[in-house]
Amino acid sequence: MPIATPEVYNEMLDRAKAGKFAYPAINVTSTQTLHAALRGFAEAESDGIIQISTGGAEFLGGQHKKDMVTGAVALAEFAHIVATKYDVTVALHTDHCPKDKLDGYVRPLLAVSEERVKAGQNPLFQSHMWDGSAETLADNLAIAQELLARAAAAKIILEVEITPTGGEEDGVSHEINDSLYTTVDDAFRTVEALGLGEKGRYLLAASFGNVHGVYKPGNVVLRPELLKELNEGVAAKYNKPSPFDFVFHGGSGSSEEEIRTALENGVVKMNIDTDTQYAFTRPVADHMFRNYDGVLKVDGEVGNKKTYDPRTWGKLAEGSMAARVTQACGHLRSTGTKIK
Repeated sequence: MPIATPEVYNEMLDRAKAGKFAYPAINVTSTQTLHAALRGFAEAESDGIIQISTGGAEFLGGQHKKDMVTGAVALAEFAHIVATKYDVTVALHTDHCPKDKLDGYVRPLLAVSEERVKAGQNPLFQSHMWDGSAETLADNLAIAQELLARAAAAKIILEVEITPTGGEEDGVSHEINDSLYTTVDDAFRTVEALGLGEKGRYLLAASFGNVHGVYKPGNVVLRPELLKELNEGVAAKYNKPSPFDFVFHGGSGSSEEEIRTALENGVVKMNIDTDTQYAFTRPVADHMFRNYDGVLKVDGEVGNKKTYDPRTWGKLAEGSMAARVTQACGHLRSTGTKIK
């Protein structure tokens, strides 16, 4: 059972919430980065989440057509095959999808899973993200209602981002300012629209100062304690303890203390992309600089096939990224928690 069934995915999230740990959600853009993520989870003895953004799916679809659905479906099918070689369970997820890309990405992928479920199979992806943070909250939640109904019918969990995350990812950008903090009123409006599980399970990407990309200490003020305020506010009004399953976006560069606070306050999933991109690329750059006269045919020479063979530097890249994933499991306290 390397790819989680809907029931097992729910169990994974419940275990994370009860145990106050979170699953690293690793963005992948190729079969090789997929293997790196799987290897990192396996070496940490942690289950995890593999995710594909719209840009990642477009890249996977090939530069001839750049078809996002083709790219996402192809890698998901590949993952269903190769994940059997890793002794962990992973869920497949699609990352940020803004309004103008829903018809070219999430809605067609929901249709794929709907057909699979009708045929008695499990959905292809276990969760999808709707990023309506660029819309008004009213419009955001109206679209979320439609998507949640379809997702629930296909045994899929929906992730929603109700307020902005700063920085830029795949063309969606927001300024770093006071709008990066979700309010209790925002949380109330979310529950009024999406319920507390009775309409389908959803993950909530609330904002507590998060910023995508790389930033130096002091440039961003994270307030993960805000998540406690959101949970307690909704719990008091609706008499349901710890109502939300939170997602931590823009986690690259966060301190271990900030991560711990987020875990204590209900985060069950943390997105990691920038740090793993760097971990993958860094040894490749080192290899090229150290072996420039082998990877290039300098001064009329023939180079060294062993150094420019993509497998040579590709293995270094995979190993480095896998190590960063394993480190993330430690930070998020998921190490050793895999479902037996």
